[in-house]
Amino acid sequence: MEYLDFEQPIKELQEQLDNCRVVGEENGVDVRQACKQIEATIEESKKKIYSNLTAWQKVQLSRHPSRPYSLDYIYEITDNTFIELHGDRNFGDDKAMIGGMGKIDGMPFMFVGQQKGKNTKERQYRRFGMPNPEGYRKALRLMKLAEKFNIPIVTLMDTPGAYPGLEAEERGQGEAIARNIYEMMKLTVPVISVVIGEGASGGALGIGVGNKVFMMENTWYSVISPENCSAILWRSWDYKEQVASQMKMTPEDMLKLKIIDGIIKEPLGGAHYDPSKAASELKKQILKTYKELSKLSGEELKTQRQEKFIAMGEFSG
Repeated sequence: MEYLDFEQPIKELQEQLDNCRVVGEENGVDVRQACKQIEATIEESKKKIYSNLTAWQKVQLSRHPSRPYSLDYIYEITDNTFIELHGDRNFGDDKAMIGGMGKIDGMPFMFVGQQKGKNTKERQYRRFGMPNPEGYRKALRLMKLAEKFNIPIVTLMDTPGAYPGLEAEERGQGEAIARNIYEMMKLTVPVISVVIGEGASGGALGIGVGNKVFMMENTWYSVISPENCSAILWRSWDYKEQVASQMKMTPEDMLKLKIIDGIIKEPLGGAHYDPSKAASELKKQILKTYKELSKLSGEELKTQRQEKFIAMGEFSG
């Protein structure tokens, strides 16, 4: 387990617990009571730290290297019925954007999401979760396929942004994202969007136009990362913590601003502490939301989605 800077007190207590157990095993001493006391202290420390997280600390948790990614959630909630589909039928297959069919409790869903890597080699393969235009075009192809067969869509957002490389611009990155937003507005099937990690800018919004939009508890959603915002304003990353709190990018801020429809709880300490429990909460929210949306006709779904996003631009001073 890797620990972030603000988690050091928990790390120290965990090391004490591990040492306590080792001493008991090596010397044949009954240390159960001592271990229980340390475990209780760890639990208290967790509650104290994680109940008072700053916006920047939530950003750090959203990037935790042990945090579950799109495929982890999808395989868990579909009981491994997920079948991945590839390619945009135009240029190629983007490994940073995954998609395919899977069943939740026997009900078919089309899944689309950004995928990061768990080690250096995989991160390079997945381009750190930053899709190229063909990734967004693949996502749109799969969503159109779902619409054709009247299958609900689930999108999982977890990206530091769309890939900013030369080849992405040459192949029309801006057009691909804009096209996705435009076409998603017109889909006649339920679309459920969830921010499971980083929700950065158009890179996330390119698959984030849902009838209902949710965020996991330790995530963020914004037009820019705190570091880059700090770099623009002060030409330095030194103010990232201050900027993070001012940008109103946490799930609580987004819910208050009516950008999202709800917050999905995570296990104490973050989804990486208990990925199965986190996936279970996500599954419950998807099924609950689908039950609500399935009562609407295709035209009603389209109208509701359009009105939802149009209302975000209204200002009443």
